[in-house]
Amino acid sequence: MKVKVITFVIFVTLSLQSAFAGGFQLNEQNARAMAMGGAFTAVSNDPSAIYFNAAGLTQLTGINIMLGTTLIAPTFSFRGVSPSIQEYDAAKQTFFPTHFFASYSYNKDLAFGIGFDSPFGLASKWDPSWVGKYLAIETKLQTFTISPVVAYNLLDNLSVSAGLVYSFANVTISQKTPQTPFTGDAFTTLTGKDNSAWGFNLGALYRPTEELSIGVSFHSQVKYTFKGTASTIGAAQLASQLPNGNASADLTTPVNLAFGVAYKVLPELLLSADYQYVGWSSYDSLTVDFSSPNMVKSSPRLYDNSYILRFGAEYGLTQDLKVRAGIYYDKDPVKAQYLNPSLPDADRLGFSFGLGYKLMNNFNIDAAYLFIRGKQMTITNSLENYAGGISPFNGTYNTAANLVSLTLSYSL
Repeated sequence: MKVKVITFVIFVTLSLQSAFAGGFQLNEQNARAMAMGGAFTAVSNDPSAIYFNAAGLTQLTGINIMLGTTLIAPTFSFRGVSPSIQEYDAAKQTFFPTHFFASYSYNKDLAFGIGFDSPFGLASKWDPSWVGKYLAIETKLQTFTISPVVAYNLLDNLSVSAGLVYSFANVTISQKTPQTPFTGDAFTTLTGKDNSAWGFNLGALYRPTEELSIGVSFHSQVKYTFKGTASTIGAAQLASQLPNGNASADLTTPVNLAFGVAYKVLPELLLSADYQYVGWSSYDSLTVDFSSPNMVKSSPRLYDNSYILRFGAEYGLTQDLKVRAGIYYDKDPVKAQYLNPSLPDADRLGFSFGLGYKLMNNFNIDAAYLFIRGKQMTITNSLENYAGGISPFNGTYNTAANLVSLTLSYSL
C-alpha cells in the first residue's frame, strides 16, 4: 500500500510542475500588447508598462488607469495509451484573468504605478473514468500579484524602474488511486494556498532617437509554499494508508529576462520585437510533505531553460483607429519523458491581431484575438505509469487555445 501512496506523491509533483509550464505563463496582460504578439518591452507607453517594462511609465503624463480581462479557452486531447489510438478530450473550460494598472506622473522625470494581474494559471479537467485517471483528473492553479513600481529618467532618453511583487496563489489537484478488485479506486484531492509570496522587477528603456527605442526588463523568481490538506474518499478500510490531513509543497517560478526593440518605420507604422528568456533550469526538484501518512518525497524535475520570440506591428489607419498584428514562438521547457496529462505542454506558435480606438481624447478601447497552436507531441519514453502498473503512459498530445482580450484605458 505504501507504494500506492508514493504513486500519489509522484502524481502531485508532476501535476504541479506541469501547471507552471511555459504555455501557462500568462503574458496576456493588455489587449494592445496581446495583439502585437506580446512584443511590448521596448514600447511600454501605456499603464501596462507596469507588467512589461515599468521604465516606460516616464513616457506618460498625469494619471492613467487601465482595466481589462482576457477570455482564455484552451483545449487538450490525448491519443493512446500506445499502441491504442483511442482519443480522449479534456473538458472544455474558459478562464477570465483580469488586469488592472494605474500610474501617476509626479513630474516629467518621476512616475509611480501599481498593477494587479495573474501571471500564471489555467487548468485541466478530464473524465473521472478516462485511461489516465490515475495520473490526472482535475488540476487548477491560480496566481495573483500586486506590483507597486517607481520609474525615473536618469537622462532625457534613458529611464529605469524598480518594483516590488506581492503574490498569492491557490491550487487544487485530484486523481484516483488504484487499490484492489475488492476495494475499488480511491479518489484523492489536494488543495493548498500561499498568501505571502514575494519578488521584484527591474526595467530600463533607452530612446537614442525619436523613432527607435530599446528596452530590457527583469522579473525575479517568486517562491511559493503551498499549505493545505489532502483527503481521500473510498476504500475506507485502507484510509490510514492513504493521504489524509495536512500537506505542503514548495514551488518557485522562473526568472524572466526580456530584451526588446521598437522602431517607427513611418509616423503611422510601429514595428517591435522581443526576446524573452525564461530561466526554468532553476526548477530542478520539487518536495511534497504529507502529514498522514508521514512522508516526504523529493522528485527531480530537471527543466531546460527556455525562450520566447515575439514580433508585432501597429499601424494607424486614422488618428483614432489603429490596427495591430503579431506572432510569437514559445519554446517548451519540459522534457518529453516528464510530460503529464494534468496540463500538457508543447512548443507553441501564437498568431494575433486586434484594434485600438480612441473614443474620446482621454478614453481608449483595445480588443485583440490570439490563437495558440501547440506542436503535436508523441511520447515514446514516458516515465509515467498508468493503471497502477508498469506500463508507460505513451501516446500523442494535442493542445490549442483561443484568447480574446478587451482593455479600457482612461487618462486624467
